[in-house]
Amino acid sequence: MLKRLLPLVLSGACAALHAAPAPTESRLQSLAAEPFWLSLGHYERSRLGGWRSYVDDARFFLSPQGAHDPAAELAATLRALYRDPALGDRHPQCVYPARTRWLKERLALDDLPKVQCPEFTRWWQDIAPHSAVLVFPAAYLNSPSSMFGHTLLRVDQADVDRQGTVLLSYALNFGAHIEGMDNSILYAWKGVMGGYPGLFALMPYNDKLSEYSRLENRDLWEYRLNLTPEETGRMIEHVWELKQIRFDYFFFDENCSYRLLELLEIARPGLELTDQFPFTAIPTDTVRAVEQAGLIEAIDYRPSKEKELLTRARSLDRREQDWVERLAGDPAALDDRAFQARPAERRALMQDAAFRLTRYRQSGKERDEDGARTSFRLLQAINRNPPPRLAVERPARPEQGHRSHTWQLGLGSRDHRTFAEYGLRMAYHDLLDNLHGFPIGAQIEILQLKLRQYEGNHWQLQQLDLANIRSLTPRSGLLKPWSWQVGGGLERVLGKHGEAQLVGRVGGGAGFTWQLDDELYGFALATLRLEQNQDFAAFISPAGGFDAGLLWRNRLGNLSLETTTDYFANGEVRRRFDLSQHWELADNLGLRLSARREFSHLAGPVNDLMLQLRWYQY
Repeated sequence: MLKRLLPLVLSGACAALHAAPAPTESRLQSLAAEPFWLSLGHYERSRLGGWRSYVDDARFFLSPQGAHDPAAELAATLRALYRDPALGDRHPQCVYPARTRWLKERLALDDLPKVQCPEFTRWWQDIAPHSAVLVFPAAYLNSPSSMFGHTLLRVDQADVDRQGTVLLSYALNFGAHIEGMDNSILYAWKGVMGGYPGLFALMPYNDKLSEYSRLENRDLWEYRLNLTPEETGRMIEHVWELKQIRFDYFFFDENCSYRLLELLEIARPGLELTDQFPFTAIPTDTVRAVEQAGLIEAIDYRPSKEKELLTRARSLDRREQDWVERLAGDPAALDDRAFQARPAERRALMQDAAFRLTRYRQSGKERDEDGARTSFRLLQAINRNPPPRLAVERPARPEQGHRSHTWQLGLGSRDHRTFAEYGLRMAYHDLLDNLHGFPIGAQIEILQLKLRQYEGNHWQLQQLDLANIRSLTPRSGLLKPWSWQVGGGLERVLGKHGEAQLVGRVGGGAGFTWQLDDELYGFALATLRLEQNQDFAAFISPAGGFDAGLLWRNRLGNLSLETTTDYFANGEVRRRFDLSQHWELADNLGLRLSARREFSHLAGPVNDLMLQLRWYQY
């Protein structure tokens, strides 16, 4: 009998030894209201009062009320830290190292049971966090998930620069977890509506670098942060707590950039970075917020493979670019007498460009023997006759560009009727906007509203765009990308008796863009359009047409001349000519003069002239 009671007595004694302390209720409430604890739980004030956590995974919480009650979660955590050490890696001290450290410091918990956490220890030693770098892969229009750019963190070990081991660092990424093969339209819809779970992931930085610079051909900006080793470690401890923990992912607010700002607030409590983004978190805006918070101490730039190729090819004439095409297709041309007759320094440039073109064409494809042989032959020729070092011009940094939200105030006339126009665009750039920090020919407009107030206080909804995206990438001797556009929403068009009719439309187009001079570009696209128009008999009317024009970068800003024609299946033909000049008054202030002439079979020509002030603000 005594033998049976003895283990129970010892067990009770151990439980007493490891009983959780009992802070007063006021002390618990005070701790639960501290910003660092709220950051650890990803809490925000609910619109209806109280708290809610951004974490959408019940496994993250120790209390059933933890998602809505920071104090209940803190009390449950405090009790859990005193559980049986035999739990090992499943012990709350192992699962929640950041919580454990903070509570131990704030409550002087010197009597915590000693727990061995071999899984966390191995993970921590492998990463060996010492410092952090914010990485911004620039915007890439041809990928729906990358149109606004992206941010991730690089976690470096000590002496990583001196030892040249940056590629052995880890990349910390938050992104949508996608199962299956959703098409671009479904991907965009589910991303906007929170249809994907978001997860944190750690991976070798070299893998992420290859993905962005080669597969997607995106420039990378690396912003070295001035976090101390202690601050970096505190952040990475919390990343362990978020392992396989699900958040809802939204493109415009709860996205990669917003989640990383939360981590930086844990690294350095008191930053309050997320408070600046109540509606949207565009990556460039978040990088700007990090810079303004004084976190950046150095900036590095890594050009994309595409930019390196175009830079090398810029010094080649048309005939030399033809040789580059030939060498990339058949390296036996290296032995051609005509090629060998060229000066050695010119051959060096052509060989290097051919090698870069070969590697560019193989991006995203499985390795093949022909491509490998071509690359090897070209590398041999490069080693025998090396080219001069490639120097890629460093462009303006993305965060130096204008801010994402745009307020618009215009005054104008439409066929002798004066009006005032009021507009708001949530994101984030069109072809004429201030170009500093943006590539020419790129347009992403999301959620744009325009209202007009005519004489006599007559108000009219002029335009409501869900999205208008254009990619006018110029073709070159070596690269021949397609240009394209897509958009949808509500807009005013010419109707019967000259009245402007509000119609719903969705459309797109594809074609080509050419660089006609240093700062002059021309484009031509074939277009398709579906329109819901009360003036038409059919509920939905299709139209085919074209969109062509010029884009000129001048000393004042940007000028565009564009003509659009739609041929509807019901016989209606609609033409439009647009001429606009944008003056860049300041980084976040612009003035735009636009003139439009519209033609329709339903009404006579109409002229529209407007002067508009544009203020870029977040």
